[in-house]
Amino acid sequence: MSKHTFEKKLSIVFRVRNGTPISHLSREYGIHEGMILEWVRKHDRFGDQGLQKRPNVRANGEFKVAAVRLVIENKLSLREVVLQYGVSMTALESWVRAVRKEGYQVLHVQNKQGRPVKDMSRAKKQEPKTELEKLQSENARLRAENALLKKVKALVEEREAHECMTGRKPSKD
Repeated sequence: MSKHTFEKKLSIVFRVRNGTPISHLSREYGIHEGMILEWVRKHDRFGDQGLQKRPNVRANGEFKVAAVRLVIENKLSLREVVLQYGVSMTALESWVRAVRKEGYQVLHVQNKQGRPVKDMSRAKKQEPKTELEKLQSENARLRAENALLKKVKALVEEREAHECMTGRKPSKD
């Protein structure tokens, strides 16, 4: 649902037509002056239909090219093309910027939407190639094994000390 109802937009546009300054209406309703001006322009161009919520535009490559050509080749303002095609100003600006940088073919490229899929598979081990790499990997494995044994020994000693303090005999497991 849009933030402002059709009736509210229409009443504001008619108040602008009756001479109420846009800045006054902006302060009264807490709406940006540019938004009110856009509503007035849409009403001028499309009538009451221009103020109603329109479905989102799903822009394909040809649609983008047509909109950008109006801006670049026909020298229409961005605001006019936005009104005519019903796209957002930021989208049109980015399309124009991309065409000026890389050409019209960039508009036909479809970007994948959403987050890229994570590869959850386990990393494959690489076999060491040189003797030095073999020794280094064996050394790392032995260090890890030694650290594990030290932790196990510390846990066993801690358990035995706790059992001695509570008066139990340590188990033989």
